[in-house]
Amino acid sequence: MLSVWLYTIISVLAVSIIGLIGIFFLSIKSEKLEKLLVYMISFSAGALLGDAFIHLLPEAVKTSGFTIMISLSVLAGIGFSFTAEKIIHWRHCHHPTTSKHPHHLSTMNLVGDGVHNFIDGIIIAASYLISIPVGLATTLAVVLHEIPQEISDFGVLVYGGYSKKKALMSNFLIALTSVLGAVLTLLIGIKSESLLIFLIPFATGNFIYIACSDLIPELHKETKLKISLAQLILFLLGILVMAVLLLLEI
Repeated sequence: MLSVWLYTIISVLAVSIIGLIGIFFLSIKSEKLEKLLVYMISFSAGALLGDAFIHLLPEAVKTSGFTIMISLSVLAGIGFSFTAEKIIHWRHCHHPTTSKHPHHLSTMNLVGDGVHNFIDGIIIAASYLISIPVGLATTLAVVLHEIPQEISDFGVLVYGGYSKKKALMSNFLIALTSVLGAVLTLLIGIKSESLLIFLIPFATGNFIYIACSDLIPELHKETKLKISLAQLILFLLGILVMAVLLLLEI
């Protein structure tokens, strides 16, 4: 059991470090980064929807079959995001988005990413409870999955008003929720199937809400044909990346 704990903790810490991938963008001047943000948001929207419909939802269905609980959990995730936005009171504010007044989508993205990373920790720990080789294979799949996700998350946070350094640290700290998920799973000592039945579709609903309610409407503000076509291509690329990662996990 000690080896399971050791492998699991090392694995989730490795996954959490991916949250620092935004460090590669710190050297880019703010003016240039702002021009890239509209494209990063396009990729992010596609990646979030691709993640929701290609990875998370199929995983939930595979675990328990397509039941009313899956649908209710997805709706709960959407409802949670909607309620959280109302409580935060940022959707209807008229202050400009700045580092001192970040846009609500940054907080919503962190919430969704936190749930997602928490689930990653559960899945990794549960895999190691099955066997070390299965745990290692699952960790590799999660790493491949997280790299494009964390890049897009960094873009969302900067777009939402975070400074690049704050976005970097926020991404990393939220990524550490995978450690919490892993530790709780190992302490419980089960495969966490009952928990996954709810959490996976819940995260799915959260990501669907963020992509459709926050990110895509922002993209529609750009009407220039050339930029709009680039947005569409990157949106589809985000989905394609998730599809390709699915093939690599098989």
